[in-house]
Amino acid sequence: MRPLAALIDQQDPALPLIVERVSAAAHGAEILAPSPARGEVLQWLQVSTRSHLGAVAYETGGILVDHGWLRILGSGNDKLSRNLRDWNTGRSSGYTLVADDAVGGFFALNGGSLGEQAGAMYYWAPDTLAWEALGLGYGNFLEWTLSPALAQFYHGLRWPGWEADIACLNADQCLSFYPFLWSEHGSVQDRTRGIAGMGERLQFNHDLAQQLRGE
Repeated sequence: MRPLAALIDQQDPALPLIVERVSAAAHGAEILAPSPARGEVLQWLQVSTRSHLGAVAYETGGILVDHGWLRILGSGNDKLSRNLRDWNTGRSSGYTLVADDAVGGFFALNGGSLGEQAGAMYYWAPDTLAWEALGLGYGNFLEWTLSPALAQFYHGLRWPGWEADIACLNADQCLSFYPFLWSEHGSVQDRTRGIAGMGERLQFNHDLAQQLRGE
């Protein structure tokens, strides 16, 4: 395992580019201050801060995008208590969970278990309960989240007034829907909405996906 000092790139760090992109985001985005656990998180990842993933893990507590709709995990912060290491421990295998959203969708970096595109980003969609390849690496994914393409991606999962509805959430929670989003019961705005913790939602999705597959 490489020591922390070997992972901190002083010559060409990715943070300035990330800050530049956040400041020019098509919608609001906030870089959270890193936590004291940032060194441990970076060592767990074993990637350099020259990479976008390493920079987010070490230099930020996470990034909140578009009114907090999208949460990109870093080293943790009062506004986003989960960090990349602790959130993945015991929850992921063959992939790394790196972000999630207010409707219970999860983004992961594929380590080989999600599909053929190793090293690429995948999305576990709440309306299909299936992992979908995005065709992006982590750096391009980060750029994509700050672009107008994000609103287009979520077109079918947003409703008039969604900003006010998610204002009641913190970044460790998501909305839960009934009937479930994967069921064919009209549009998303016609469903009853509640609040669930992200850990609860992730486990529920795992259990439900297994039931639907007959496992």
